[in-house]
Amino acid sequence: MSTTTGSRRRSPISAAAPAASHPHAGVSGRTFNIVALIILIVFAIVWLIPSLFALKTSLSDNGTAALGASALLSNWNPTLHSYATLFQAGDIWNWYLASAVTSVITAVLTVLFASMAAFALSRLTFRGRGTVLLLVILGIMIPGQVLIVPIFQELGAVNLLNTYWSVIFPQVPAVIAVFIFKQFFDGIPRELEEAARIDGAGLWKVYWSVIMPLSRPVVAAVVILTFVGVWNNLLLPLFVLSNPNLMTIPVGLATVQGSFGQRYADIQAGAILGALPLIILYLAFQRRIVEGVTGSGLKG
Repeated sequence: MSTTTGSRRRSPISAAAPAASHPHAGVSGRTFNIVALIILIVFAIVWLIPSLFALKTSLSDNGTAALGASALLSNWNPTLHSYATLFQAGDIWNWYLASAVTSVITAVLTVLFASMAAFALSRLTFRGRGTVLLLVILGIMIPGQVLIVPIFQELGAVNLLNTYWSVIFPQVPAVIAVFIFKQFFDGIPRELEEAARIDGAGLWKVYWSVIMPLSRPVVAAVVILTFVGVWNNLLLPLFVLSNPNLMTIPVGLATVQGSFGQRYADIQAGAILGALPLIILYLAFQRRIVEGVTGSGLKG
């Protein structure tokens, strides 16, 4: 009896070791991974099929594209005629330049001002901070389309219509960027800030030399998301720009495509040209986007 009891008693080493996992836990984990992989593959296919179809349409002639999907799938003679038409019909390089200038400047200014506002909401104690934060959150719920007319009137009053600044300034106050930065700053240990203050650092030094270097993932995410949003914005540049030399890619392509009628191949070629820089940008920095958004606390 004593032998049996001793054999069942665990030694100090075995007692400290973690208990063996149940075999069913490993099976259920593998099953979950397989199901998740299948779901991801299905979603990838659902996303890829329209994109590949758009690419195939842009590489076909307008006559074939007008006949429908069956004619497109049976015709495998690609042509770049639609792309050549776009390059000849519009000043696409100027549009690319305008989109790049407005997107880059807006992204930089958004990061600067949104991070400052988020630093104040996250690190400073002042009267009415809760009210300001509530207004920031409420600002997320206001669609930008309802502000187009007031923005147009304000820009006209200060003579900024038909300039790059008329596209840049209204998009700098990005409320969602303030919220993302604040969520990220809330997760930075306050001990780092206190240590910098002991060394004699002021508020600006703490913000610029302590908080911002630790916020590179969320900075990258906000830059990329802002860049993509400004690049794709059609409504604001359409209202505030009438000079063809200042038109952005969405406005320029919409202007050219407006004369195409039912020329589906030309329309799809324009869509591909407009989205191509964004696809390259996302593929190059997708890890930064995921790190920044998950690190900001916007996790499910």
